[in-house]
Amino acid sequence: MSAFRSKDSSLPAVVRYAASLRNSRKSRLPAGVVVPQPPSAWPVENVALLERYLVWLVEDGAGQSSIAMFYLPMAGHVLGLNLKPHSQLDLAADLERAMAFVKAKRPTEQWEKLCQLGLNRFRRFLCQERGLSETAVSFPGRAGVNVERYHDGLPDWLVAALTHYQHLRQANWRPARLDEAILRFWATHSQLWRWLFAHYPIEAIADVKRSYIFAYLDERLAAGANPKTINQELRAWIGTLRFLQGRDFAVPQALLTISGLKEPDALPRFLTDEQVHRLRADLEQRVVQADGPVQKRNALLDRAAFYLMWQGGLRLGEVEELGLADLNLAQGQVMVRQGKGRQDRAVYLTETAVTTLQAYLAVRGDGQSDHLFLYRHRPLCKDFLRGRMKAAGERAGVKVTPHMLRHTFATQLLNAGCRVTTIQVLLGHKRLNSTMVYARVHDQTVARDYFAAMAVIEERLAANLAQKTDQYHGTNGHGASVNGNAVHLLRLVTALQADPLTESQQAVVAELQQGLEALTDSVNGFPKQMEQGPPLP
Repeated sequence: MSAFRSKDSSLPAVVRYAASLRNSRKSRLPAGVVVPQPPSAWPVENVALLERYLVWLVEDGAGQSSIAMFYLPMAGHVLGLNLKPHSQLDLAADLERAMAFVKAKRPTEQWEKLCQLGLNRFRRFLCQERGLSETAVSFPGRAGVNVERYHDGLPDWLVAALTHYQHLRQANWRPARLDEAILRFWATHSQLWRWLFAHYPIEAIADVKRSYIFAYLDERLAAGANPKTINQELRAWIGTLRFLQGRDFAVPQALLTISGLKEPDALPRFLTDEQVHRLRADLEQRVVQADGPVQKRNALLDRAAFYLMWQGGLRLGEVEELGLADLNLAQGQVMVRQGKGRQDRAVYLTETAVTTLQAYLAVRGDGQSDHLFLYRHRPLCKDFLRGRMKAAGERAGVKVTPHMLRHTFATQLLNAGCRVTTIQVLLGHKRLNSTMVYARVHDQTVARDYFAAMAVIEERLAANLAQKTDQYHGTNGHGASVNGNAVHLLRLVTALQADPLTESQQAVVAELQQGLEALTDSVNGFPKQMEQGPPLP
């Protein structure tokens, strides 16, 4: 396509394209093929457009070789084949003229794909220039999502009922994740139904027996399915039954009372203070060591998102969907719109978090939307931040996910003495029970209460023991009486040894002496070898 491989990135875009056009192989072109005109023949606004496109490409993270080989040439071909102001370009027909010119030179299949990628990128830039979305927006749940594969094996009445149920449920789903939620709904809610109709002759709901459900549970367990997953499928199925019951379907009550499997009582996973320190140090180091504006912006993005999840407790999707209008950095606050359960809430930011956001906003650049976080001028795609946090964790030697940062946020607040009801509001939990789970996780507040209480118990036991000891040693105590009697008896035994005794008598006296010495030693520390008094008369 082009023999021009200039490594001088400081040259203007039109100079680079003009050189590329001069050095391109035109000998392969069939007769009559229209050739793009050089920049000198373009409208002046198109020359300025190509310069903006070059800046945009660099900010977008494109490599210099890719820019030289097909990004700039494809944009130049579009402008050189359509000598009209760029605002009048047809984003379909006029751009395809450039692709037709490339194909006329009979390139390799791989090169043709690269040129198509270059053309698509220029189309994305033009969409951003015009404030348009890249693609037409389809109504989610209709043309946007194909759920027909989940209809296989189900009767029409059930498909219609599940579709109605889905439309009612999706009123509470987040718009940005609507397609994903619809697919998840059908995958979960149709699972057990499809199994039942595949294994048993069912004409109506009344034909379903409890034994069928137990057989399904057994089969799923034997296949290695997680009990939590199986229970989700069972709850979705029972939820559908209740929906049908409300629509006057005859639903046996026995089916509504089937209990789920016992699930492990798993606790939320969180990071220790030392792990947070290592992760934060890695992200800070990436900012300092970033080589070039693109790497710097990406490092600042990672750091700002990290602080929102760790010090703000935001969910992954909530961070991805934040808009510029949601920030109130002067007040140290960010508004989470339409969070889980379609609830709005305010989240407060520390001075450090505000500083990281300000540093990112300074290099954010322009995009097609007002999303706070942009990557290559577009809103973050699904799981983008998950992958970035995972990579940071691998560098720091810490296993981390975005939701673990949210758990860490809640756990650290609890350990710092923050009220559970406050944490509930900050996390956006509708029910307090959802927040109370953090009270079971390495709660230092509970640990302090435990050790303080045990110290009181030990102190009380020590006081009682001292009181008992005083009773043994006191002048009127039983301990003194017992000890005194033991000493007196020991002296009598010693006196017996002064007179001649038979061997058997001496053995008895020796055993008696050992027993009395042990008795006196047990009464609060008397020495085994006692000082003998004067012989008794």
